[in-house]
Amino acid sequence: MDFEDTAEEAAFRAKARAFLDANAERRKPGAVEGYRRGQDVPGAMERAKDFQRRKFAAGFVGIHWPTEWGGQGGTQIQNVIYNQEEAKYDVLTGLFGIGIGLAMPTICTWGTLEQRETFVAKTMRADYVWCQLFSEPGGGSDLAALRTRAEKAGDGWVVNGQKIWNSGAHYSDYGILVARTDPDAVKHAGLSFFILDMKAPGIEIRPIRQVSGSSHFNEVFFTNVRIPDTRRVGPVGAGWKVALTTLMNERHGMRDAPGPDFNELFSLARQVELEDGLAIDNAAVQEKLAEFYVRSQGLKFTKFRGMTALSRGQTPGPESSIIKVVAANKLQDILSYGLDLIGMAGPTMGDSMPVSGIFEEALLYSPALRLAGGTDEIMKNIIAERVLGLPQDPRVDKGVPWRDVPTGPRATGAKQ
Repeated sequence: MDFEDTAEEAAFRAKARAFLDANAERRKPGAVEGYRRGQDVPGAMERAKDFQRRKFAAGFVGIHWPTEWGGQGGTQIQNVIYNQEEAKYDVLTGLFGIGIGLAMPTICTWGTLEQRETFVAKTMRADYVWCQLFSEPGGGSDLAALRTRAEKAGDGWVVNGQKIWNSGAHYSDYGILVARTDPDAVKHAGLSFFILDMKAPGIEIRPIRQVSGSSHFNEVFFTNVRIPDTRRVGPVGAGWKVALTTLMNERHGMRDAPGPDFNELFSLARQVELEDGLAIDNAAVQEKLAEFYVRSQGLKFTKFRGMTALSRGQTPGPESSIIKVVAANKLQDILSYGLDLIGMAGPTMGDSMPVSGIFEEALLYSPALRLAGGTDEIMKNIIAERVLGLPQDPRVDKGVPWRDVPTGPRATGAKQ
């Protein structure tokens, strides 16, 4: 592994840092970007869009996209470098992650020239905000088991069904939707991919109130929602292949867990008083700190493997799956131990708590990180099959038309 920037990479890093210094404030020491903080604050969307437009004008959006997509024609490692630098600043760019990181690469790969010209540039400069309409209540981690139907009607499609866990659907302009267009085909072959106007008649969006106090997730219901065929992405029945492009961008785009990490735990140990003095002076606490430091460093250098591959123009291997499954579990372990140190005050939240209450807040959103972008089980299957070469899990639905796949007795429309 090579841990140093090349001369060209160092120059690009300096350019990114200069832009950020001029357009954003550095994140305060110890501050951790949580899911609840930031996006729910009044005026957050307007501030986020303002920064995104300046970022677009400076050439830091679509850094590694080809110029025919409207990108900068740069390298993957340049994109990584910019994201590393941006993470040091107090900016809220996650609102545009689905549109720029998932929807646009999929549309540019599979869509028409008209679709590119309609959506790409406006999405890059934050005129359009997107959500992802994939998961369903009865599907679990099996996207191809979805039941939302899109039926051909004239020069368009009529959609009926339900999606869930749709981040940002309540403020989105458009969504990327996978729906079943052929129930007689095997489940992976009967899907199609669409661009959906989130303001279209027949769409009902219900925010889901989370235990953390946030409500950025939603469930979305479709009742005779019409989509013109010009908003179909890819061939009819190729929705699974198109969605794989989205999912691969999602997996590669998943970063390490947002924190707290070792540094925040170390800071907490320096503040908390135990029966025999400061926690940092306790031998058992020191042992746990050493354990978490080693785990954090292991993740850090695993990420460097992928970065080194990008720097050399190579495609990273399955590191993203390893990073995600380890990082999400490590975060929960760190949070649990941190709250053990805090003791009976652990359930109390607020800036007056040690390290501004970030441990209490993070504990509430951390379980979602083991689900979003692929559950632990999915990640372990990827590692088992693509790294260790183990056989695939048996599939009872292989080669069976979707309408004949056995389902639960309460599943609407299921054959009994």
